[in-house]
Amino acid sequence: MPSQVQQIASAEFPTRWGKFRIYGFRAQHGEDGDRRVEEAVALVMGDVSSSPPLVRVHSQCLTGDVFHSLRCDCRQQLELSFSMIAEEGVGILIYEQQEGRGIGLMAKLQAYELQDAGLDTVEANERLGFKADHRDFTLPGEILKTLGVTRVRLLSNNPDKVHALEKAGVRVVERVPCEVIPSKHAEEYLKTKRDKLGHLFTSS
Repeated sequence: MPSQVQQIASAEFPTRWGKFRIYGFRAQHGEDGDRRVEEAVALVMGDVSSSPPLVRVHSQCLTGDVFHSLRCDCRQQLELSFSMIAEEGVGILIYEQQEGRGIGLMAKLQAYELQDAGLDTVEANERLGFKADHRDFTLPGEILKTLGVTRVRLLSNNPDKVHALEKAGVRVVERVPCEVIPSKHAEEYLKTKRDKLGHLFTSS
């Protein structure tokens, strides 16, 4: 469990979806001999204390979020999350630095290379010596509690995120699907998410 979760800063944050406030958080994990620092931001719109807000926990994806890669659905999910939060006028988007399901950018590019040779995303991660999904979703729960939020409607297809928030003491009163129409380049990626990682989709 993270220790010393700190709010580092907060500022007004206008976007094309509307006005947010951005908060920066830092947490330290582990003991002194094996201590690592994790950072994340939370974009907050409206009064999130009045009722369970819509919350998206999004893992950083440089290739998708910034470069518009069609190998994944990350940017589409990010934009859908902003749109849904803006439509309600209330919500939180937590953006974690967990590139490539937590394996880092260079390893993710190595995994791309293995996928080009025929492996799926899970097989590629495991070939590189990682777990299928190397992420840890403890910090988002701590961030939500720091923001005074203990009940949420979670915008996600990933049951691991639901379990992580519940374990952290944040009640997920509803899981809201975060589904987009994939490009043809991402069809196998999403199939692997469903079949090997247990992600939930209303349509197959």
